[in-house]
Amino acid sequence: MDNKTYAGIAEEYSKLDSSKIVLIPVPYDGTSTWQKGADKGPEAFLNASENMELYDIETGTEVYQQGVYLADAITENSSPEAMVDAVHQATKKYIKRNKFVTAFGGEHSVSIGTIRAFNECFDNLTVVQLDAHADLREEYHGSKCNHACALYEASQNTNLLQIGIRSMDVMETTVMDTEKTYFAHDMAVDDTWIDSAIDQMTENVFITIDLDAFDPSIMPSTGTPEPGGLLWYETLEFLKQIFTEKNVVGFDIVELCPNETEKSSDFLAAKLYYKMLSYKFQNESVEDDYDNSFDNTNINKNNNSKFNEDDEY
Repeated sequence: MDNKTYAGIAEEYSKLDSSKIVLIPVPYDGTSTWQKGADKGPEAFLNASENMELYDIETGTEVYQQGVYLADAITENSSPEAMVDAVHQATKKYIKRNKFVTAFGGEHSVSIGTIRAFNECFDNLTVVQLDAHADLREEYHGSKCNHACALYEASQNTNLLQIGIRSMDVMETTVMDTEKTYFAHDMAVDDTWIDSAIDQMTENVFITIDLDAFDPSIMPSTGTPEPGGLLWYETLEFLKQIFTEKNVVGFDIVELCPNETEKSSDFLAAKLYYKMLSYKFQNESVEDDYDNSFDNTNINKNNNSKFNEDDEY
């Protein structure tokens, strides 16, 4: 990738030691089964970010001044498992350096690695998945690290909430927790879904956004677009409320499949990423130290058991 800094920001805001935020690009598209091109997503996102105004009107902030370090892209593609391991290790490395770690894919299998790292570092993790697809297959096409399996591990090891789902295989119904799944057709007629979802989250939250969660009318450039998706302001309302009420420990965005003749999707992805950073840091001054609440005693905790439903939220 040719991008030297995130959004073209000055080098003083992009040094690792002084930056509160780390952005890891993962240009991987090894297991997608319809439209290819998600490996070009990080570069398109970064190019769009360079053409974005850096003052956020809603929060009245310029969050880039908190420091955003653009990490080296993870280019491991020898196998899905090797890619997931590389993402896992890189993510955990930056969490342990007390950074707010974010990633941009690539296909959704990238998130297996990011979620695994955050689940090892933070107790009682809630994973909030915005997605058109359930992604709950235990294995697909011979791999547990296929994009169709992106949230299976999280369904077993974390408090998983699935938002905007409108496409799935029948076998995924045997894995899905329907009490914590918000189907798009129900959300369309239910004004209480945001509060309901917030109530089911623990304190520590990781957000994973597959861009096909959005309706194709505003996000056509994704690998598997599905009609009936989320719109811009309802999504921002939901995200803002999560950042306000919970401790968002990190997030990733995946599945931008750029199109040479359609650039609005690239720009939506760029604005979404910046909006989420703005919500996270809107009440922090640039001079404040960032504390990600990472506890080294958590790093070896056992994550092989299902989330305990009896834990207090």
